[in-house]
This record gives sequence, C-alpha cells and structure tokens, in this order.
Amino acid sequence: MPIVMTINSGSSSLKFKVYDMPEEKVLCSGNCERIGLPDGIFTIKYNGNSDVTYPVFPNHGVAAKLVVQSLIEKGVIQDFNEIKAIGHRIVQGGKYFSSSAFFNEDTEKKIESLIPLALLHNAAHLTCYRAFKEALPNCPAIATFDTAFHQTMEPADYTFPIPYELSKKYDIRRYGAHGTSHQYLSLEGLKYLKGVKHPRIISCHIGSGSSITAIKDGKCVATSMGLTPLGGVMMGTRTGDMDPSVFNHVVSVTGKSAEEVYQMFNKKSGFLGVSGVSNDTRDVLAAAENGNERALLAVQIFCRRIADFIGQYFVRLGGCDLLIFSAGIGENEPRIRRRVCHLLEEALGVKIDEKINSTARGKEVVLSLPESKIKVVIIPTDEEVMIARDCYAMCIKGK
Repeated sequence: MPIVMTINSGSSSLKFKVYDMPEEKVLCSGNCERIGLPDGIFTIKYNGNSDVTYPVFPNHGVAAKLVVQSLIEKGVIQDFNEIKAIGHRIVQGGKYFSSSAFFNEDTEKKIESLIPLALLHNAAHLTCYRAFKEALPNCPAIATFDTAFHQTMEPADYTFPIPYELSKKYDIRRYGAHGTSHQYLSLEGLKYLKGVKHPRIISCHIGSGSSITAIKDGKCVATSMGLTPLGGVMMGTRTGDMDPSVFNHVVSVTGKSAEEVYQMFNKKSGFLGVSGVSNDTRDVLAAAENGNERALLAVQIFCRRIADFIGQYFVRLGGCDLLIFSAGIGENEPRIRRRVCHLLEEALGVKIDEKINSTARGKEVVLSLPESKIKVVIIPTDEEVMIARDCYAMCIKGK
C-alpha cells in the first residue's frame, strides 16, 4: 500500500491529506491554522477520530514536524519511509510548467522567480516545501501547479493587448488559476457526457476566489483569471476584471500609493468593498434579504459577471454540453446558483429543478431539468486527489 501525502499551504496555514494509493483511500487529513500567531490550531482526522489541539506554530517548519510526528503517534504510519512521495500545490507556475514536476534546484528557483505573480501564495509554498524537506529528507517531492492546466490556451486567448515587446520581455500574459480543480471537474464531468464526441464543458470554481474555465476535449480553451488571481469575476475581496484606468484614477483622487491601491483591489474590494458587510457570501446574502441595497448590488454584480463569462465561453466553445458548479459557493449556495442559471435561461435555454437546487449542498447532483439545453451539475472539487494521482504516477507506478 504505497502512501503519498498532499500539502496545500498558505501564508498562515498548512492543510494535508494522506492517501493509500492507487485506491485513493484517505487515511488521514488535517490542518495547521494560524501559523506565526500565538494561538495556533491543529486538527487531525484519522481512523474515524478527530482531534483538535492548540499548539503554537512559530513557523511552517514547526508545523511540518508536528504533522509528520502525529502520523506516527496516531498510528497512520509506523515509519516515515512508508511515505513514498509528497505533493505540493503551487499556485503559480508561469510559462515554465505545463504539468507537475519533481522538486529540484531548478524547480525551486523558477517557483521563487514567480513570487511577484502570486505574492500571497508562492512564497508560502516554498517555505512549506523546505520545511517538509527538512522533516522528511529522503522523500521525493512533487510540485503540482494551478496554472499548468491552462497552458493549452492559444495565444489569442492568453495574450493581453499591450505592446507586444512588453508581453514577451516580462512574460505578461493570462496564466489563470484553480487549474487542478478545473481539470478534476472536467474528468469527473465526462460521466454525464457519454456518447458526446467532443465534450464542451464550462467549469465554475466559485469560492472566496472564483474562476470560470472553458474546456473542450479535456483541454483548457479559455479561463477567467489573468496574470494573477485578481482578474476575472468579482470575488470575496478582489475586484475581478474592470477598466484598467480605474486603478490610475483611484491613485490620483485618493493620494494613495500604487501598492496601497493594489492591496485595496486585492483585499478590500469585491463582496466586501461593494456591500460594506463582509467578504463572506452568506453574510452578504443575509443582508440583501434584509433590505441592504449595497449587499443586493454586490450579489447582482457577482452573479452577472459569472453569467457573462459563461455566455462568453459558450460562444468560444461553439456551445456547451455541461455546466459545472463547484467550490465553496458553487457547491453550497443555492441562491447564487439559482440567480446565475436564471440569467442564462433566456439566451442559453438553461433550466434547473428549483426543488433539487434549494436543498443541494456539498454533494454531487444533476440540477438541470430534462428540457434544459445544457446539462447543469454540482460536482464537489478535489484538488488533493489530483495531486495524489500525480505523486503516484511519477514516483511509484511502474517502479
């Protein structure tokens, strides 16, 4: 029973799962939260148990050591050598990676060079990789990139209309994000498209960060996020796409620095900025239902932007066979799905079962009615299992 571990790290968190491969059985999962703060939280689930403790994590290294030590203490493994590979989720792979890669000096340098394109993510990923390398020095490590799936886009889909020399010199282009999720969803979605020769799928990964992707024959054709995860649809705290001159105008009228405005567009905009209530969709929806006009406006903008991208990608694909909702909001918020689908009804013939939609949360289900011109489904995403599959394929299978 080859065992692999997947790691999904943030600036102050470290999520992990341990798999028995190739059965894809989850042996253990957990999360180190509030790394670098005085009140850490460590959650670990194993053998039907769930334990929560409150250690202090000064850094990712301490968190990584606690994770691997806990696997022994909880009886998940008997020896560290049982872990045959560790797979790390990396948000930004730039132009360098169209598939997962072994961690080595070159991979590390390339990920480091891309930190400016993923300030909140790539630095934390590297810190976490180095922490696990120290904790498990003999275990091979794999990097799985959120951007890799989108490398099949054509130049006309990823090139920005700025002076071409700038694009080439500084690698300024659309890279997208959530690629591992979109790839998983496209593979899972095929079971609904038996007999369809050239499947056309529009995948909606809608959470605190959101992206829409057009997929044909299993390959990404177009995606909503841009150079960084700031682009595309409106999100919890991010603007999404808008007139670029807004940036310069805000700098001019407020006297804030370019960096301050950039941070504003990343962390204080979106649902939070428009509603003035919260970055959490549930809070904003509740406020909207209680008559808060700004909250209602935020919900309307969000749903219309999603519908706009779906319509755009319907044209780009020459039609759509399957529309997938996934991630935190897509899987769990019937009110958002209903609004989006109603916006698509007249133009694209989308019709959903209101009763099924109203109770569907966190489970795979068909939402569309038989007469709908596009099949609509919820598929819970699973980025970790895609990383585990890459670990197994690259480090274990065939050896």
